[in-house]
Amino acid sequence: MQTDNLNGLIALKYVAEKRNFRAAAAELGLSPSAISQAIKQLESRLGVTLLSRTTRSTGLTEAGEQFLAQAGPALDQILAAMQTVGSFATRPSGLLRINLPRAVYRTWFPDVVESFTKKYPEVSVELFFEESQADVAKGGFDAGIRASEILDQDMVAIKLIGPVHYVVAGSPKYFAKHGRPKHPKQLHDHNCLRPRFGSGSIYDRWEFEQKGKEFQVHVKGSIIMNDSTFLVNAASKGVGLIYTAEETISDLIDAGKLEVILRSYATKSAGYYLYYPKRSQMLPKLRAFIDHVKNK
Repeated sequence: MQTDNLNGLIALKYVAEKRNFRAAAAELGLSPSAISQAIKQLESRLGVTLLSRTTRSTGLTEAGEQFLAQAGPALDQILAAMQTVGSFATRPSGLLRINLPRAVYRTWFPDVVESFTKKYPEVSVELFFEESQADVAKGGFDAGIRASEILDQDMVAIKLIGPVHYVVAGSPKYFAKHGRPKHPKQLHDHNCLRPRFGSGSIYDRWEFEQKGKEFQVHVKGSIIMNDSTFLVNAASKGVGLIYTAEETISDLIDAGKLEVILRSYATKSAGYYLYYPKRSQMLPKLRAFIDHVKNK
């Protein structure tokens, strides 16, 4: 449908309802001449007169009545849809989709989401858990959360947590049975629980730092998982050792279920960031969420 055809249909509908060009023009925020021109163009395309105009009144012709009887319901749906979509640009509402790793959610995000949905009841929050880097635009997400090292340059990033320290941790039960490595290279003798990323790669080269120099240790173990939460649970039960951000297991450390080792070799990053594509216009639901997390 051409734009001027739709304009003519809307103009015809309002003139038919108001029985007056000026009243219809005021409702649409246009001039009476613009309303008249839109209807004339529609009549010209259809090859039939839709309105009967006199100095005293304005009404539909028989053709106009039949036309609106058939086209009116569809036009009402179009106008209702335009009004609904327009509301997204004026207040926080709709579905906010966020892509993030489970580890970040487990220790930090529940309170943020709960308080946000209470503050903005017209917004529903969908959390999609994914361990590897996500293309939020391609996946239909409003935003994502990832470590600073893997963010694309064309993204807007807002810091949430940081810095974060990447450490090796295990349970007291595991250490009582297998001992504690004194150097990262001794991890070769331990059962290291390894994550598999969405890309298919296994993270088995754990990163460390000594005297400002970074190095990696190739680890092995009996279990590979694509879910960081289950890896943490397995480690807390004494199955093996994990390599993760210390800040995401702080509750288990405080509870004595996990202990950090090799702390002097730990590396760190700037932290976790909320990131989203650069857009000329940001929807209120995302703006409200950004403002909310900044104040947490």
